[in-house]
Amino acid sequence: MGRIFEVRKHAMFARWNRMAKQFHRIAKDINIAVKSGGSDPNSNPALRRCVQNARAINMPKDKVEAAIKRASGKDAASFTVVIYEGYGPHGVAILVEAATDNPTRTVASVRHLFAKHGGNLATSGSVAFQFKEMGVFRLSPEGIDQDDLELYLIDHGLEEMGESTGEKGEPQLVIRCAFKDFGTLQKALEDRGLAPLSAEREFVCATPTELPEDQAKDVLELIDLLEQDDDVQKVFHTLA
Repeated sequence: MGRIFEVRKHAMFARWNRMAKQFHRIAKDINIAVKSGGSDPNSNPALRRCVQNARAINMPKDKVEAAIKRASGKDAASFTVVIYEGYGPHGVAILVEAATDNPTRTVASVRHLFAKHGGNLATSGSVAFQFKEMGVFRLSPEGIDQDDLELYLIDHGLEEMGESTGEKGEPQLVIRCAFKDFGTLQKALEDRGLAPLSAEREFVCATPTELPEDQAKDVLELIDLLEQDDDVQKVFHTLA
């Protein structure tokens, strides 16, 4: 009985830690969006995207409003978005997107994690060519005529559209465009009255790397540790 309690407690803490990290990431995204385009989501598409993403992870409305208010204050921290490139164990390419108020601290932390887990930080441009920068929208497919939507979105930058499953196993409709067309596709969805579950910039790999399970585990361990770093927003990789 005690063992079961410990396992459940560990799982609960893991969920809380993951939720706290997600809230922290969204708060930073809000800060960056507000500083670049103002505090009104109606006139700031980037902030509107952040609010949508906050809703998708069930971030409380008062926390979202507090983050916007903090970012609007004169003493708000300023974050720089930095992309670090590297190779994990077994040659898997990795991009690390960070939002930091201290790039010196962040690069030292990221370099240490790569080195400690069989990888290495690479020079700018040596890894990024293996990825395509895309805007990625995820929607609930319920009530959507996918053929009709696809025809409509082709004129607004749509490159790929398909079905996937979310973290909880729920069906999702995944829509991708070149990142330069992000705003155009976002507006097209809004004009159709469709609110995405999430709307993100993602780096999508062109050629996934297949590894046996034991080697893939090494890579996933590094990715997990990178994602836990306070300065890291997202991690992209070529692991299949």
